[in-house]
Amino acid sequence: MKTLFVNGREVAFDNETNLLEVVRKANIEIPTFCYHSELSVYGACRLCMVDIEGRGLITSCSTKPEEGMKVKTHTSELREMRKIILELLLANHDRDCTSCQKNANCKLQDLAYKLGVDKIRFKKTEKILPIDYSSKALVRDPNKCILCGDCVRACSEIQGIGAIDFAHRGSFIQVTPAFGKDLAMVECVDCGQCARVCPTGSITPRSEMEEVWAEIDNPKKKVVAQIAPAVRVAIGEMFGLESGDVLTGQIAAALRLLGFDQVYDTSFTADLTVIEEANEFVKRKNSGENMPLMTSCCPGWVKYVEQYYPEHLSNLSTCKSPQQMFGSVAKDLLPKELNTTREDLVVVSIMPCTAKKFEAKRSEFYTEDVADVDHVITTQELASMIKQAGIKFTDLDPEPLDMPFGFKSGAGVIFGNTGGVSEAVLRYLYEKIKGVQLESVYFHEARGMKGVKEVCVNLNGEDVHIAIVNGLANIKEVLAEMKAGKKHYDFIEVMSCPGGCIGGAGQPVCYDTEVKESRAAGIYNSDKMLKVRKAQDNPYIHELYETRIGEIGGKTAHDLLHTHYHNRKRIADEQLALLNDPNSDTLEIGVCIGTNCFIKGSQKLLRNLMSFVEEKGIAEKVNLHANFCMESCEHGPSVTVGSNKITHCTYEMAVEAIEKALK
Repeated sequence: MKTLFVNGREVAFDNETNLLEVVRKANIEIPTFCYHSELSVYGACRLCMVDIEGRGLITSCSTKPEEGMKVKTHTSELREMRKIILELLLANHDRDCTSCQKNANCKLQDLAYKLGVDKIRFKKTEKILPIDYSSKALVRDPNKCILCGDCVRACSEIQGIGAIDFAHRGSFIQVTPAFGKDLAMVECVDCGQCARVCPTGSITPRSEMEEVWAEIDNPKKKVVAQIAPAVRVAIGEMFGLESGDVLTGQIAAALRLLGFDQVYDTSFTADLTVIEEANEFVKRKNSGENMPLMTSCCPGWVKYVEQYYPEHLSNLSTCKSPQQMFGSVAKDLLPKELNTTREDLVVVSIMPCTAKKFEAKRSEFYTEDVADVDHVITTQELASMIKQAGIKFTDLDPEPLDMPFGFKSGAGVIFGNTGGVSEAVLRYLYEKIKGVQLESVYFHEARGMKGVKEVCVNLNGEDVHIAIVNGLANIKEVLAEMKAGKKHYDFIEVMSCPGGCIGGAGQPVCYDTEVKESRAAGIYNSDKMLKVRKAQDNPYIHELYETRIGEIGGKTAHDLLHTHYHNRKRIADEQLALLNDPNSDTLEIGVCIGTNCFIKGSQKLLRNLMSFVEEKGIAEKVNLHANFCMESCEHGPSVTVGSNKITHCTYEMAVEAIEKALK
């Protein structure tokens, strides 16, 4: 152990990567904005500067500790400097704190209070910019951005996407999606990790609280809730309780006081997912088709595949996520039980995740124009509703969930942790394939916070190779090694958020990785306390198959519990107009010039059609344009004439369709 001196006191250090961590060991909290333990060191905010004897003022986050260093952390110069930095940030900041979603959890607000900033001496110089409400999952307010870069690094380093970044220079610099587009128009996967690390209210989960209140207040509606596994081990943090405390009973009591008619558990349909997905795996493994099987529980991961790896769409499990399975089953069975109609039954999901908001609005999850899941609120939003209602959460006595969808096994609960889906599926596969009862349900190799874990389990003499990934940046390497033939997997579990759902962007704000570890431990403790530990032992799941679903993986199961996804590898709403005003009232003709269609001759086809339009003198009657993708890569070249889409299109086929449409 080496030592240095902090404010005259000797402090030991060993493996700390920077001086900031050593100072915090000495029980001194140096303020920071841009420093985050999960992200690279940036050193932009300058708040963490300290005075090192012989060196002067230096950022502690980017300085390695050295033997014998003499460090001062709060000289008069440092205190004044930090106050000035905060004043400059606040000068151009939208300071409507009382109406800000991040109020009481805002790091800027907290530091201004702690450092004694009671006046702003500088004038506002920037113009008010429009707020971006385009995303179904997130709201981006550039007027509250302090340019700390946390969101940029989270999107790039944790997720490997880079949907937002710095643009422009000098005083005009801002964090924005590419080309100033709205967030919904770029490659964002709605995971919300940018919102999780944002210290202000610049990026926040999109709230649906008012919509849920309106449903509760409507006497015609029957409103039911489903609670995701990760919510129960995190909501206590919003009320001063320890992270990891399992508070399912208190959540049920609070929801009934809020006005919900029934309270259920998403873990029930997680059990259902285990059975459907495990049998899907066995079927694929035996046939050798569409392997490896990739999980589809995480909507951020699903959208990532759609955008970046559409060649792996067939590898995704066709199972709906537990959230959407619950919505489908609830809208199918509960109207009769609760004496209401499908239209008047409102399903509200309480999730740790922002991408679930997007998932619930996908067209695939509507039945007869009615959403399977009507609204999704986060753990943060539920806590806010409880506070709005004046409910003393910590004083509530636990209440049971409603049956049958409130009963679950431990396998369904551990879905909230990275590796949980794999472990739950293994608990099922072991018994199904080996034909013997599983004595110990634990698969410890699947546990832990490591970005990529590998598990090999021998089932009846055959090894099953599993990859478990959390954080989308890590999946790139896994897929690259598979493509190069360096790795072979039979089953791949992917969760977008670090640690899995327990680290979702809808969870209470935390800046300490130990909090996530406590949440994960709470999930596993909940599993231990349940009498039923395996999905196949859930009696209500058996009853559901007997009374409604029938055969596992059968027609009814397919209709209720399975879905499909589509290619999103394109530039949204982009087209290249070639011959006319694209807004005029003309016949629309589009030719795909995406890579696959280009290789199959779409460029030559486009040139020939331009010549045809000019020779026939019909340029005023048509709008010929090039599209970047029509999502029919295997059927190219693709051409649209009006509403008619022609695949494997030839020049003659296109001309015939144009002449017919003009007539």
